[in-house]
This record gives sequence, C-alpha cells and structure tokens, in this order.
Amino acid sequence: MRVPALRTGWQRQTFVHWPFPARTVQDLLPPELVVDEYEGAAWVSLTPFVMADVRPPGVPSVLPGLPTFAETNLRTYARHRDSGRDGLWFLGIEVAFPLMLAARAVGVPYHQGTLRVSMDGDVVSYTGSRWGGDVAYRLVVRPGDPIRPTARDVWLTSRWRAYSRRYGMLWQTPVEHEPWPLRAASLEVAEETLTRAAGLPAPAGEPVVHFSDGVRHVRLGPSRPCR
Repeated sequence: MRVPALRTGWQRQTFVHWPFPARTVQDLLPPELVVDEYEGAAWVSLTPFVMADVRPPGVPSVLPGLPTFAETNLRTYARHRDSGRDGLWFLGIEVAFPLMLAARAVGVPYHQGTLRVSMDGDVVSYTGSRWGGDVAYRLVVRPGDPIRPTARDVWLTSRWRAYSRRYGMLWQTPVEHEPWPLRAASLEVAEETLTRAAGLPAPAGEPVVHFSDGVRHVRLGPSRPCR
C-alpha cells in the first residue's frame, strides 16, 4: 500500500467465531463472492474492539484529540469468484462515531449505535445497541495467556482486504497491520441479536474465542472497484 487513506490502531479486540453451514452464509453474499470454508464450514465472527487515534496519513498518532471510539463487526470470510482473492464480507458494523458512516458510499454496512468497552480487573466487557432498533449485544470476556497461533487461528483472524457492494459494483478495501498478538480467552456472557438481524439462525455450539491487546499500525487503503 503506497498511500493509505486512513491510519488507526485496533485495541482490546475480541474474536468470537461460530461455524455455519456454507449454504446458509452463501445466501447472504453478493454473486461475485463465494464462501471461504475452513474444516468444511463457513465461519461468522463477532469482533468488538476500540478503534484508536484515527487519522489521515501524515498525522502522528501522538497528536492530542484524535478520535477513539468503540466498533463491533459481524463478518464472514469469502473469496472473489473470478480472482480467488480472499477477504472479509461484513454482515453488519456497529459504530459509535458518526463520521464512519461515510463508508456507506461504497456499501460498507455501518450502523450508528451506543457502544461501550470497559475493563474490570482482568475481565473485558462489551455492550452495544443500534439506534432505532432492537439490535444489541453484551459480551463479557476473560483473556488468558498468549498463544502460538495455529493455522486455524491465523485463518480466522487475519485478512488483508474487505469487500463491499454498491452501485452495482463490488469494491475492495486493502488493510495492512502487524501480526495479531493473540491470547486464549473464555466467554463468560454472550448475548446478541446481531446474527439474527443479519439473516442468520442463532449460532449453535461453543464458539472459538480469541483476545488481542491490539495492533497499533493499521493502514486502510482507499476503496476501489474490483476488476
């Protein structure tokens, strides 16, 4: 990425991953994308975090007053039908910062909400509710020890582009950052209606859960149509 459109950091991020039948998830994707499967299943991940020190390129992160706010993504994993390039497809994004809604211009499904991330000892709590509806979540997570990521851990957490669709076109947004420092985590409370709002059935079975203290050097590139 020669020149990013935005720089930021992602902090206190939890990943909650559920397997779903591939056909169920495929029905939610645009025709240009196919489900990316792992171990015979599609995966949907709920990822709350803090987006820190959001700034344009050339602005130092130490500048006071840079926006820092909570965000929560519901995402799945897909590949471009023609090129085979993998990436994220967002089923919904909750955000507590109105200016991020500008990304709706290229089809990114941002929703304004009231979100909060808090810590009590070694427990991290995430809450959020979408404005104008009954979409909400509450997660309480207890991070554990650092882990050496397996192939599945890397597959579930590391993607370097996001897809969106608007104006009859598929768009891609590139992402760069250092590798995630992952920790084991246990999910003590999990209440959410985001999956239902996205058109999915309720998740079944125990999720795979990761926690990361975060990555500091995130570079988001300009969105452009896929060719």
